[in-house]
Amino acid sequence: MATIDVYNMKREKVGTLELSDEVFATEVKEHLFYEVVKAQLASRRQGTASAKERAAVSGSSKKLFKQKGTGNARHGSIRAPVYVGGGRAHPPVPRDWSYRPPRQVRVGALRSALSKFAKEGRLVVVDRFELPEVKTKGFVAALGTLKALKKTLVVDTAANDNLRLSIRNCEEHQFLPPEGVNVYDLLRHDTLVLSKDAAKALEERCLRSAKAGKAASGK
Repeated sequence: MATIDVYNMKREKVGTLELSDEVFATEVKEHLFYEVVKAQLASRRQGTASAKERAAVSGSSKKLFKQKGTGNARHGSIRAPVYVGGGRAHPPVPRDWSYRPPRQVRVGALRSALSKFAKEGRLVVVDRFELPEVKTKGFVAALGTLKALKKTLVVDTAANDNLRLSIRNCEEHQFLPPEGVNVYDLLRHDTLVLSKDAAKALEERCLRSAKAGKAASGK
């Protein structure tokens, strides 16, 4: 079991937390980061680019002039791409760019990202992330006390409204509930701050997903 120090909001050690080695102390497989982040960014593409081909634009379909004898190039429609106002050749059409890597790849990348933060000392676990009021200045001051001044991802239960509302005006910091933690948002932050409950919820989520993946593959 991985043992991680637990702090209060004053950066005072108040205990330790034992977490699964499979989630917070596993081998970091960085090649999985590429696969999962690429899929995440592809799934965010709108895929709404669209243009009209020659069959979709308005205009006569009559042949402009006879085939031979006029000295003109051979044309069959004014809607051809070579004419102003004609359709585009091979235009973009709406499409869905999203795809999902295998479950074991997604879970493996998430566990590797969490383990990377833990091994590099960029993981901070607090007993409870409590703010007395909704105030961005108070949140930034709390991060300073916790020595997490750079881009920080804070993970706590969705019911922590004071934290969620205080962080939303911060350009470099982000709040996520345990069920919303993903590889892309982890890798673009410098520090990961977890509440004790969030750490256990992340551990349970990863172990449950890994178990389901093994069951699906018959291993």
